[in-house]
Amino acid sequence: MIDLDFTRDLIFTAALFGVVTFVWTGWAQERPPSTAWRIVLAVLSLGGAALAGLTVPRLLRSWDEPTAMVVGSLPWIVYIVVFWIEVIALVLGAVVLAKKGRKEFIAPLALLIVGLHFFPLAFVFGQPIMFVTAILITAAAIAAALLPREKCAPSFWCGILAGPIFLTIGTICALSA
Repeated sequence: MIDLDFTRDLIFTAALFGVVTFVWTGWAQERPPSTAWRIVLAVLSLGGAALAGLTVPRLLRSWDEPTAMVVGSLPWIVYIVVFWIEVIALVLGAVVLAKKGRKEFIAPLALLIVGLHFFPLAFVFGQPIMFVTAILITAAAIAAALLPREKCAPSFWCGILAGPIFLTIGTICALSA
């Protein structure tokens, strides 16, 4: 499930997933169904911040270790191309949704793009756990777009579904490195 050839990449993933947990669970505070859910989201946010806080110093210490992302290599080029495709897709999608008065679907769209982003990155990094991340986050994005919106925003569903996924996989990466 996890390739240990590039532990720096695992530590980077753990740190990034900590930050991403914090961001998505923060966005989920937009309109949760109740105060109790705000507390759950706050706990998840703190978990993400803790994961980032614990792994960033380790990442800085391991920065000179080998990585699958060598500037100029095929994985690097694939990463850059995928990144810009995602940015363009998100910007265009957000503009279209805003013009159609469907701004509430920007969060699920962003999460969908993030989820799909991990399919090619699994090849770039040679990390099978990225496939797991891709499947789970893509499913969370689809669910967030389809779940009821009467009492909470789709951004709530994005954060409450994706936050634990990112936190769990980030923690697995940190412990494996």
